[in-house]
Amino acid sequence: MSLNQILLIGNAGREPELRYMEDGTPVTGFSLAVNANRRNQSGDWVEDTEWFNVSVWGRQAESVNQNLTKGRKIFVEGRLSTREYTSATGEVRQSLDVRAFRVIVLDRRDSNFEESQNDDEWSREGEATAPSTDSLKSTDAEPDDTVEELPW
Repeated sequence: MSLNQILLIGNAGREPELRYMEDGTPVTGFSLAVNANRRNQSGDWVEDTEWFNVSVWGRQAESVNQNLTKGRKIFVEGRLSTREYTSATGEVRQSLDVRAFRVIVLDRRDSNFEESQNDDEWSREGEATAPSTDSLKSTDAEPDDTVEELPW
């Protein structure tokens, strides 16, 4: 048995780029910045950023390309893959990339944003699977009491 899975939460580092393979399969690529804070030897807080190249394939590639914008906080679930390329200096190098099979937008940029499952998550089948906030309401609560929406 083998497992190759990675879960990431970060910010889209650039606008997604859609292209089509020779067989017509859509592929969207974007970068993802994942930040971590730590103290250095002098006790000051420093922020480390890891960058990931992410690709999304099939129907969801077109949805991600249409709905994702640079800077959005997103959750990416996928698998790691290696890619070999030749640098500008002619050296053969390898890159570790993420092939995503689920992308979920975690933030709400627009205060007038209307909850839409299709705008929030692009899953393997290209359909949203995240529950709407209506399903989080408590049936026994007072009219103004609701269960707080979690970011995951």
